[in-house]
Amino acid sequence: MSGERVRAIRLRPRSAVAVALVSAAGLVAFGWPLLVGPDSGLAHSADAPLLFALVLPLLLAVVLAEISEGGMDVKAVAMLGVLSAVGAALRPLGAGTAGLETVFFLLVLGGRVFGAGFGFVQGAVTLFASALITGGVGPWLPFQMLGAAWVGWGAGLLPRATGRREVALLAGYGALAGLAYGMLLNLSFWPFSTGLGGGLSFVPGAPLTENLHRFVVFSLATSLGWDLGRAVTNAVLVAVTARPVLGALRRAARRAAFEAPVTFTGAAERAAGPGERSPGELAQSPP
Repeated sequence: MSGERVRAIRLRPRSAVAVALVSAAGLVAFGWPLLVGPDSGLAHSADAPLLFALVLPLLLAVVLAEISEGGMDVKAVAMLGVLSAVGAALRPLGAGTAGLETVFFLLVLGGRVFGAGFGFVQGAVTLFASALITGGVGPWLPFQMLGAAWVGWGAGLLPRATGRREVALLAGYGALAGLAYGMLLNLSFWPFSTGLGGGLSFVPGAPLTENLHRFVVFSLATSLGWDLGRAVTNAVLVAVTARPVLGALRRAARRAAFEAPVTFTGAAERAAGPGERSPGELAQSPP
């Protein structure tokens, strides 16, 4: 199994800047409780997470539009539609029960084969489609979409490897991504959590070290079991499916020839018979 990788989506400089900006905004949206100063008005605002939940979808829409404009052809759109549909159909099979997630392994493998840009879009679109299917649309959805987009993006940036080393690399990344995703999603709703003990709740305006300690304790006490379940599920599914799925995706990528330049001159000339002129020559000849 080769470690070849193609770029199904070409990121132009503007697209790369857009991804970087929305990622920076996403980090602020996730980690604002730990970033704002004790005297900041944002630290004492209970509506801050809701504002970020409204802003993130707009930023994601701008980024997806920017990437699709000139960076995606029909073949990339078709592949994205297939993988997103499969991921959306697989997600309800796990539905997060006991931390079992059946969608992230496909984001890892898709990003690995088709590149970071494709992985970013695949993660966001897959979580959006699955939310529509399962009725999981809510203020948490933009955070889930961005977290999944980062999972696919990171898979496309992994170093080259082949054979068993590649499978081990992807399985290890899947496990770490499952843990990181859980921690990020905790940050998205932790400030809303009520009825917790004094050592677990978010304290508006408290120093960074105190709130960071509270968040770590909160994550260990409430979601570590779920996050470990997601990490194990990701690693096992990647290890089991990596060889056949990577092989199938790479064969599809070779057939699609995403990175091959498109030209019609040769085809037009071959279509013209002996003694005939091609359409290009006819267009250039005087009447």
